[in-house]
Amino acid sequence: MRWSAASEAVLGRERLPLARRGADYARLIEPGSGLSRLEAALAAKETSADTDAFPGNEEGARFFQTVYCLASPSGSDRRCLWVEDRGVVYFDPAGRVRRVEGFVRRLSAGCPGRLATGSIEPRTDRQRLAGLIEERLAQAYREGGEFGFMLVGVDHLGDLNDAYGFLVADEVIDVIWLRLRAQLAEGEEIARFSGSKFGLVLHARPGEDFLASARRFVAAVNLASPRTSAGAVAASVSAGGLIAPRQGRSVPEIFSHAQDTLQRARSVAQGSLELYSPSFDRAAERLANVRFADEIVGALSHDRVSLAFQPIAHGVTREIAFHECLVRITGRDGRVFDGGTVIPTADRFGLTRLVDCRALALALAALQADPELRLSVNVSPGSIHDAAWVQILEEGALAGLGARLIVEITESASIPDIEAMRARVAWLRAHGCKVAMDDFGVGYTSFRNLRNLHVDMLKIDGSFICTMMQSEDDRSFVRVLLDLAGQLGIETVAEWVLDEETGRQLVDWGCTYLQGQLIGLPTDDPAVPDGTPGS
Repeated sequence: MRWSAASEAVLGRERLPLARRGADYARLIEPGSGLSRLEAALAAKETSADTDAFPGNEEGARFFQTVYCLASPSGSDRRCLWVEDRGVVYFDPAGRVRRVEGFVRRLSAGCPGRLATGSIEPRTDRQRLAGLIEERLAQAYREGGEFGFMLVGVDHLGDLNDAYGFLVADEVIDVIWLRLRAQLAEGEEIARFSGSKFGLVLHARPGEDFLASARRFVAAVNLASPRTSAGAVAASVSAGGLIAPRQGRSVPEIFSHAQDTLQRARSVAQGSLELYSPSFDRAAERLANVRFADEIVGALSHDRVSLAFQPIAHGVTREIAFHECLVRITGRDGRVFDGGTVIPTADRFGLTRLVDCRALALALAALQADPELRLSVNVSPGSIHDAAWVQILEEGALAGLGARLIVEITESASIPDIEAMRARVAWLRAHGCKVAMDDFGVGYTSFRNLRNLHVDMLKIDGSFICTMMQSEDDRSFVRVLLDLAGQLGIETVAEWVLDEETGRQLVDWGCTYLQGQLIGLPTDDPAVPDGTPGS
């Protein structure tokens, strides 16, 4: 084995003489702590397809990656060392390993990760970070004093993965790690908090400017682009910091406050730094969101999800054309929450997919019960590709219900892959459904993408409609939307139509359907009108 000059700093002076041959190095690995390099290389050969071959290299090259623990050399007082071993393995035509190229990286700075007594199970870096903070808190409570904590996050890591691939993005993370570690003073620590975040335990002595110290870490990363195998990559970090125990008296509280502060920094600008400031409202808001998310889960589990049905009428004749399904959730105390209350919390806690699936199932059941009924049902761009949602719709289409169903895609949420959405729209239409773009005008979809999606219907967001007769800007905007939709051959629905004057003007401009108080409010039964007069 040939090691670089930096290997002694990674492995330690005691281990390096025992790592000159592959077999000897393999014996340093604690049994059961992870795949050895050879085992990881052979696993890569078995699990990788030809398309996973290392680009630009000879045939038979495969990526490999493993994590294991290197034991302490006999007679040494050094602790076990957790490392990541990653690189490229080259196989000959017979499938035997010819050579391996790569690097070994320590998974923790400062002291290596601790091992449980009598066990070789590793503690994750976040666990190690929590242990370090617990020790500093105990010392602060015992002796007085304070310490700083920073959470540093790589900005837009997903975009880096998409643009360069995961390996280059990993190189960026490695460079950022090294730059942050280089700024540490004696007694300060760094550990991986998550895939794209690092936690730093720092000094915060009385009279010193912790903000200036924190800025030094951010500047060390952001002043120069990281160099990778793909060249220089435009990458930056944002950070949130606090002083403990003054601004955080426990590990969970410190982690929570740091994540809030990092999020606030990112909302200001990429590459920003923010220090924590107490905000009771933020804590109360989070608690309220958690409780309401629990209400949503409980309603889904105990069949307390229902639909209300709002009529949508032809603009010219005012005859009811179909009804929109609106989600309602009944809480444990009997209160009923509408979609405007439910969806933001569902989005935040990853529950939207479950809500969308339940709404579709209920809509199809209503169609099955009433052969004369036509309904529209909302779905978020994320849910429309979900396997469970797709299966529910396919079953409804097989039962002959697709021709009476309109699927409304929520336009106020971004559509990450227009081509995938275009294929899904075509799939829905092939199953007999019509497709509408909901809340158009307040989201992300351009008319170019709208044309490429080939939707059947455009629903103009009600915020433009309800003030249309009082706002010249809104009138101009709505008229332009209606003209362009007409040129594309797309039917239109105006939401939140409150009065006859607005309704007549929309019909004069070519709007196909009207929805709102003028036509009727939502009811529990689409066969029973709400008593709102129409024309």
